Amino acid sequence: MGGSVPEGRRAAVVGATGFGGAVCALLVHRHPSLELTAVTARGDAGRRHDELYPRYRVPLVLEELDPDRIAERADAALVAYPHGAAAPAVKALRERNLKVVDLSADFRLDRERYERWYRSHEAPELLDQAVYGLTEAHRDEIRGADLVAAPGCYPTAALLAVWPLRDHIDDLVVDAKSGVSGAGREATSTTHFVSVTENVEAYKVEGHRHAAELEQELPNGARFTFVPHLIPMEQGLLASCYLTLDRPLPAEEVRRVYRDAYAGEPFIELADEPPGTDEVRETNRCRIHVTVAGERVIALAAIDNLWKGAAGQAVQDLNLMLGLPEVEGLE
Repeated sequence: MGGSVPEGRRAAVVGATGFGGAVCALLVHRHPSLELTAVTARGDAGRRHDELYPRYRVPLVLEELDPDRIAERADAALVAYPHGAAAPAVKALRERNLKVVDLSADFRLDRERYERWYRSHEAPELLDQAVYGLTEAHRDEIRGADLVAAPGCYPTAALLAVWPLRDHIDDLVVDAKSGVSGAGREATSTTHFVSVTENVEAYKVEGHRHAAELEQELPNGARFTFVPHLIPMEQGLLASCYLTLDRPLPAEEVRRVYRDAYAGEPFIELADEPPGTDEVRETNRCRIHVTVAGERVIALAAIDNLWKGAAGQAVQDLNLMLGLPEVEGLE
């Protein structure tokens, strides 16, 4: 944000015109310890970012990606390209020794899972370097990483909802609902208004790609069902998780487990009542309510899909990678 910053704290946002990338640009631009030195775009190069997103007030001209030019002006990058397109960009930036947080799916999974759910990988040699960027689960690994894969929005909410009980899950049902911005700028711009307003619908019920992240991060043997829903709202995500455990626990014991697991976590808030998405909009917080109904634990998690589910978590990861306070620029 103006002036010089210490060496190693200049950052670029590669793909700054999608919804998540635009919020990345906002967060880095206003970050007290980072300098936003470049924003790139694949289709809007030459335009100012604050023309596309006036409310974010990022006064930089969008440019085409030139890895050599980016490396001259930045020490780290947030890459917000779609899956498939991200891997070559990440590879080019890592070859120039930039620390990278990738917001796509390209480095979240092992190669077998990625190619089963997505496509042939464009930079498989980097997969062993990548750390899954769910900060509350992999904080120490992220601190030492040069490449971090920011999780998807649905897995972020679902995993945080169940993480304290992950080793005791016998069966899990994740019923998750997201605002339309989760589909991305391109998809949202082509979605007719009348198809989403006054309507709620499930989609990809036989296998959403984010299920691969749940499969990878949950312990082996934990059975789960994941069903996403689109709701007529701009942004926000609520994951309603129904857990059958390997042994019954009373509600107070479950709440104690969550209090102990999340004590001191700066962006996790345990709520006495079921949370709503308005409570976390444009924040990096995840609000969780947990209780017991019959034989099931019910864990509800609300996040902003563009913040804790994308850009905010990416900046949280980048803070750790650069040795900055984890909460800086996000409170």
